[in-house]
Amino acid sequence: MKFAVKAWSGGRARTGVLHFGSCPTPIETPSLLLSTRKGLPLFTPPDLLPSLPLPDSRLFHVSSLHFLEVPSPQTISKIGGLHQLLGLPEHGFVCIPRDSIQCLPECNSSNKFGASFETPSGRHLMKPVEYVELITSLKPNMWTTLADEVPVWVSDKRNKTSVDRTIRWLDECIELNQAGGPVIGSVVGGSSVNERERCAQEVASRNVSGYWIGGFGLGENMDERPALLNAVTDILQEEKPRLISGLGLPEEVLQGVAAGIDVFDSTYICHLTLGGFALTFPLDGVEMKASDIELTNIGSDQTKINLRGTAYRKDLSPIVANCNCYTCKNHTKAYINHLLNVREMLAQTLLEIHNTHHYLGFFRSIREAIKSGNFEQFRQKFVESRCYHVAAEAAAAAAFM
Repeated sequence: MKFAVKAWSGGRARTGVLHFGSCPTPIETPSLLLSTRKGLPLFTPPDLLPSLPLPDSRLFHVSSLHFLEVPSPQTISKIGGLHQLLGLPEHGFVCIPRDSIQCLPECNSSNKFGASFETPSGRHLMKPVEYVELITSLKPNMWTTLADEVPVWVSDKRNKTSVDRTIRWLDECIELNQAGGPVIGSVVGGSSVNERERCAQEVASRNVSGYWIGGFGLGENMDERPALLNAVTDILQEEKPRLISGLGLPEEVLQGVAAGIDVFDSTYICHLTLGGFALTFPLDGVEMKASDIELTNIGSDQTKINLRGTAYRKDLSPIVANCNCYTCKNHTKAYINHLLNVREMLAQTLLEIHNTHHYLGFFRSIREAIKSGNFEQFRQKFVESRCYHVAAEAAAAAAFM
């Protein structure tokens, strides 16, 4: 794995290029990790993966906790790792234990021996030895070291303990990594700037290929997040990639990019798809007027629409006009509304394809804004547009009543 920074904008925001041996084309950053279940997207079948934008859609997030039961690590190792097991030799796989959907950290059960997670098969204590054994069999392109993530409401003593454990597990994972391969050091620290700085300094002094910033999306508010992010990224080496979990909303992604984050997870897409929502916000900077807001868009906030709503029963238009995704080129809102209401799984497949395509387009717009030196203007315009839509909908609703 190789990484190079290509452009800067607004102080910390940057674009870069990730090179994986398995991927024929380098992946530009900021980029999106596509969420998977045992290595494959939750609803998109393998034969439709080529319909997603390439090479942006070739970066997959895999949780090693999904492989605790079957197949066994020995079986996966004999097959040749994730690339051979899944039949995706040209994709990049990044192993992060937490997937923010099914495998969430459980700090109350973590101890000095390992990190505890809530998984579909119950609560599991993952020890460094067991974790590295799984990683060795999976053979991902990158993998993060074990971390003790804690929410913001824990005590200062518990927060300090989580940093101490994460640093100790980092050293153990590096020592146990006999097969080599890019190791991504984990940085935690909860809501304490001092603890995050201490953890970042320790991790930056180790021989790692990049950094994963954990502990976000666990109760902190958006106002305190910039200070926590900047405290970490100011210490980390610029020539190495920075990954993060827990920032999913478009505003949160922009907040992370502004702090210098390169790779984000994509649980936002999964939650939207499961709820029957489709992303619709403009990607080209076009502003919408108050007259464009329709009260019939049940569940709409001008970022997404709820296709379960009765307003779409006879809507024969695509989700987004001029969208080039498979869903918008072949199907209508009315058809997806029907699929959702009869509980047909194809609805989630079509929604995931569209939402993934749309969100990858959002990341492409971010990269273009950074390259042109206009990231801060792009970010401000996007956030102000969201606030304007909320205010306009409230005014329209009041007038309607």
